[in-house]
Amino acid sequence: MSLLEKTLNNTHMELYDEQGNVIRVEEKKAGWWEKFGGTSFIIAALFHVVLLLIGGFWILKTINEPDIDKGGFVPPTGGTVSLAENKLKMKTQVQHMPVSTSARRVFADNAVSPYAIPEQGTDMDGLSSLPSLSSSALSDSSRIGRGPSSALSLTNADSSHKMFDHMELIFSNRCSKEDRLFRLKTNGGTPACEEAVLKGLRWLKANQNDDGSWGPQKNAMTGLVLLAYFGHCETPKSTEFGDSCQKAILYLVDYGMKNDGKLSGSMAANAGPYEHAIATYALAEAATFCKQANHEIPSLAEVTEKAGQYIIDNQHENGGWAYGYSKADNAHNDSSVVGWQLQALKACSHTDIKFKGMDTSAKKGLKYLATCQAPDGSFGYAGPGGRTSLTGVGVLCHQMWGEGKSKEAREGVKFIKKNFKLDWKTTDSDLYSHYYASQAMMQAGGSDWKSYNSDFRDQLLNNQNSDGSWKAPAFSGHGQSANSTVYNTTLCVLMMEVYYRFLNSSGGGNARSSNSEIE
Repeated sequence: MSLLEKTLNNTHMELYDEQGNVIRVEEKKAGWWEKFGGTSFIIAALFHVVLLLIGGFWILKTINEPDIDKGGFVPPTGGTVSLAENKLKMKTQVQHMPVSTSARRVFADNAVSPYAIPEQGTDMDGLSSLPSLSSSALSDSSRIGRGPSSALSLTNADSSHKMFDHMELIFSNRCSKEDRLFRLKTNGGTPACEEAVLKGLRWLKANQNDDGSWGPQKNAMTGLVLLAYFGHCETPKSTEFGDSCQKAILYLVDYGMKNDGKLSGSMAANAGPYEHAIATYALAEAATFCKQANHEIPSLAEVTEKAGQYIIDNQHENGGWAYGYSKADNAHNDSSVVGWQLQALKACSHTDIKFKGMDTSAKKGLKYLATCQAPDGSFGYAGPGGRTSLTGVGVLCHQMWGEGKSKEAREGVKFIKKNFKLDWKTTDSDLYSHYYASQAMMQAGGSDWKSYNSDFRDQLLNNQNSDGSWKAPAFSGHGQSANSTVYNTTLCVLMMEVYYRFLNSSGGGNARSSNSEIE
């Protein structure tokens, strides 16, 4: 009897006789394809091919946008354009971030905003959320003094934190209207102080040169104005001042690109180190602000790196910095020049740029300043005694670099309290001196700040012109004269921003701890 096969499925078969009777069922040996799972593999492969085709079609459709300005950037006027402006235009052809008139006002952490009028936004448009201190520090209410919306100022218990080093916290508080106004009130300011700042910034904006600079001493004045903008949290993304701010940054970046990072046209002259350091200070703050705002300025980091490194590399052997950045043995060094270099380097240290020899340079600079201090606590111009109006330079630089508790800083604060006052109609109207003293005394806090502030604040408010600029004071040194309105106005705006530009370590100007320094 012959046996016939009948397949039941892929794994079994029947054996039956000629009459159709099933004799038995046997297991069918699987071939290599079945063992491999070939059928399932083909189905899966076909499924993924379909997905890839659909995904590829969607991607091509999404990125196939019209090419804006295919021919490259051509200025609307048909004229020339700076290197930085050209790079910026070409990098932002598709993702350009125009300043929106409908957007809420943006305040940069280093900038100052009006107190109450007109109504303004509480944060920065497009600015990434700014981290403050560690979560453990923020959660410990015993360590932090709080105002509305967590307006923070570190108390004595948190003295391990150097406030000039925590720029994210400083920026976020400066850029919050609620926190800024709380600190203004806490530290002895008034609504008129914020009105004065805004009026001053508007005057500066209205008097900007076509190329983005200010004044005849363009690089120094542009740097000071940018610092005033940042002090009020005005950045390239600010609604009212954004265009002005960006033009100013591009002006300095373009200048630095053309001069290998040097930001003065007279580096070898007496004024060179002043101009270069002020402009470097401004670009370093710009680099920090623009990074936080996710706003790229082409070559900004490159110029800032070269400019900051130039300051470090051209420090005098004695720890100071000389006219023309000279390193000669008989070069002229003084505390005024040193003050700007140390401020600029501190701003550079806030960026994510790596500088060689930064800490060593700062320590040497502070040691030089210590050689300028007299037994009465004053800091002189080129040594002890002499121009004691520069005492604020020595105190502020020590505070900035974490030495606010040092004997030098404490003795300097005592001297300022006893000897400094601001009187617009007398020679006690040295705005350059008070630019430093106001910051130093704010950081000292307590009765030291209170006694200084009552006189300082009202003198500034009472001598602002109706157009927002400031009158020329009786003292005409250090560039202060009737022909230096931009200079006078920027110094006054920066002084009025002192209430919130940097956080106060002692819990506000009305409080004081035993460690009354920026830590």
